Amino acid sequence: MTPPEIRSGDVLHLSRTASVQFIRPITVRVIRVLADWHTYDGWVWIDAYQLNAVGDAVRRRTLFLMPAGARRPAPQSDRAPTRTVPAPPARRGGATVSRRGMAVPRDARPGRGRASRSAGTP
Repeated sequence: MTPPEIRSGDVLHLSRTASVQFIRPITVRVIRVLADWHTYDGWVWIDAYQLNAVGDAVRRRTLFLMPAGARRPAPQSDRAPTRTVPAPPARRGGATVSRRGMAVPRDARPGRGRASRSAGTP
C-alpha cells in the first residue's frame, strides 16, 4: 500500500506515528512539500503552518515526517452555519424605506418637505 500523497493546503494531524519528534500531537496546514530536499525512503520535508484549536495559524514550521503516519482529520460539522442577511429593498421614486421594510413617501418623513417648515424660516 502506498502512503497518501501530501499536497499544499492539506490539513494533517501529526503524532508519534508520523515522527518521534511529535511527542505532543500537532495539527498543521501544508504550505508546500520540499521535494528537492534529500530524505530517507518513505520520508518527506514539508513547510507548514501549525494550527491552534480554532484552526488559526500560530507558527510556521519545517517538518520531517513519514506521510504514512500522518492522519487527515475529519471535516468538522459543528461550526455554526453562516447566516445570510437579505439585501435591502431597492429605493424607488424618492421614497425612503422604513425599518419595517415599507416605503415611506418623501413628504411624510419628519423634518423634510414643505409641511414641516415653519412660516418664518426661509
